[in-house]
Amino acid sequence: MVQLYGASQGHAGQGDRDGIDVEPRASHEEDALLGAEATVKRTKREGHATLSSSISNLANTIIGSGMLTFPLALASAGIIPGMITCLFSGAVAGFGLYLLSLCAVKAPHRRASFFAVAELTFPRAAVFFDAAIAIKCFGVSISYLIIVKSLMPNVIAALYHDLTSPDVNPPAWTLSGQNWLLIIMVPLIPLAFLRRLDSLRHTSYIALFSVAYLVVIVVVCYFFPLKGTPERGEIHLIHFTPNFISTFPVQVFAYTCAQNLFPIFNEISSNTQKRMNIVIGTSIGSAALIYEIIAVFGYLTFGTKVGANIIAMYPSTSLFIAVGQLAIAILVMFSYPLQVHPCRNCLDKVFHAAHVLSKQAGDPEDEEPEDEHGGSHDMSPLKHTLLTIAIVASGFTIAYFVDNLQMGSTTISFILPGLFYWKLSHNDPNASKTLSRAALGLAIYGIFIFIFCLSFNIYQLLHSSPTSH
Repeated sequence: MVQLYGASQGHAGQGDRDGIDVEPRASHEEDALLGAEATVKRTKREGHATLSSSISNLANTIIGSGMLTFPLALASAGIIPGMITCLFSGAVAGFGLYLLSLCAVKAPHRRASFFAVAELTFPRAAVFFDAAIAIKCFGVSISYLIIVKSLMPNVIAALYHDLTSPDVNPPAWTLSGQNWLLIIMVPLIPLAFLRRLDSLRHTSYIALFSVAYLVVIVVVCYFFPLKGTPERGEIHLIHFTPNFISTFPVQVFAYTCAQNLFPIFNEISSNTQKRMNIVIGTSIGSAALIYEIIAVFGYLTFGTKVGANIIAMYPSTSLFIAVGQLAIAILVMFSYPLQVHPCRNCLDKVFHAAHVLSKQAGDPEDEEPEDEHGGSHDMSPLKHTLLTIAIVASGFTIAYFVDNLQMGSTTISFILPGLFYWKLSHNDPNASKTLSRAALGLAIYGIFIFIFCLSFNIYQLLHSSPTSH
């Protein structure tokens, strides 16, 4: 029998004794899932992350180099449809995060994870879910390294010419992306070994400052065009083109951050549903605002002639733009540890699956006993070190030799949040049937997006290959 765990984690209950809390549930939404009489028995483990650090880490997980493609998304549909699809994608992603936060309260005290929730919903598939998430995060972390590798030579060339003389070339070693990959790993490796997501808050602040600088570039260059800026194309309020098929998935994936929702839930102080809603709403809302500003002003600057990278459209001879390219590299670089963290946690669950499955093979009538950590194992220092080394070393090796890598994220952003909540609530008479149906609808939406993107990628692969028949 599965042990139910509560979520009132900000205050000690009346049954506090010998380091053990027994707390009743406090939230009506949580009661709808578990019942008003559900209680929790666990060892004390409180979070210390602040609201601002949690928002910054989640926002940094969301906002990446994909924001530079949003002006092209507007060009493929027009200003009005483009802005609507941007807001729609953000709202759907935010709903998925909200469902995950509701599911998190059922996991062991401050040990919420996809694996923990999957064991309560689809236990036989739990290890496969974590394996898929680990692969996704690993692939995204590699793509970040590849982006920095490709950006840095151009950044150095632009900065060198701006700060010295256009006739003087920078040293040859600075124009090698592989050399820069070696250099950036020096600060990234210690960051990758940090256990707590909250420990990355300072790099997230720096990354978000880089985002702010990019927003300034797009806005300023609209009102004060730089010398050498390409002539603007046509502007349309509504104008769908075939490119909309390829730009809409970019908007969908631009809000991906579900892999870090559970660590934030575990680490934030007083992780009530109200505070989690603030984190989710502020992160998604700020990302949507930034995407809309860049999309609108970028599209108004270049019109239908806008390219897939808005920063690349501006004259590279300007120091103002060269620093912006450096800001992109910094943003992507400091997003790398935010992918290593969930990848390591998911791999830990995968390797721990044999232990979990051996428990499930026992008497199903026996309640699974809690261990000394309150029902969930902690990663040992040795395992933490070995997994981190494996992720960083293999990711670096692939990025060193590969120049392009694309990954999708519909499973953890839409399908799993919808299925998890629907499974937890659809048979509960106290749960909101409307919310349960909406969760199922989110899962179905994610499946459609997954099929669409997979089909489109296959189509592109077949028609872009010179050897295709």
